[in-house]
Amino acid sequence: MIRTATPADIPVIHALVRELAEYEKALEEAKATEEQLREALFGERPAAYAHLAVDDATGEPVGFALWFLNFSTWRGVHGIYLEDLYVRPAARGAGHGKALLTELARICVERGYQRLEWSVLNWNTPSIAFYESLGARPQDEWTVYRLTDEALVELGS
Repeated sequence: MIRTATPADIPVIHALVRELAEYEKALEEAKATEEQLREALFGERPAAYAHLAVDDATGEPVGFALWFLNFSTWRGVHGIYLEDLYVRPAARGAGHGKALLTELARICVERGYQRLEWSVLNWNTPSIAFYESLGARPQDEWTVYRLTDEALVELGS
C-alpha cells in the first residue's frame, strides 16, 4: 500500500533517509534534521512531497519516495524529480519500489507532467536493472554538476 506522508511520519522519514544514506555509503553527509524535513514537507510553503510504502500485514512503513516539482522550459510543463527512493532491505522484492514509482507516474499523468526523473549511483546495479525493467533509460549525454559548501558560499558572496 502506498500513502501520502503526514506530519506524524517525519520520524520514520528521517530514519529512512538515514538508512538510504548509509546504504549509499554516505551517512556522514545526511545532516537533515526532523525539523528541516517537517518544514520542507509540511511548512507554510512546502518544497517537497513524500509517499510511504506500507507493509499490508503490519501497517509499518517499509519505504519512501521523496520528490519535488521541476520544470521543463522545452516542454513548458512541470515534471517530478525523485530525490530519494528507498525500500528497507527486508521488504525488497515485494513490489514496494515499483508501487512508489507507479504512484509518482500516476501523479504525472493525472496532472499533465511529462517527466519523472531521478539520479542513481553508477555502482548501484540492482537499482539500475530495476529502473530499466520499468522502461526508464539513462540520460548519458548529461552530467550532473553541484555547488556545495565553500564553493557555493564563495560564489554566492
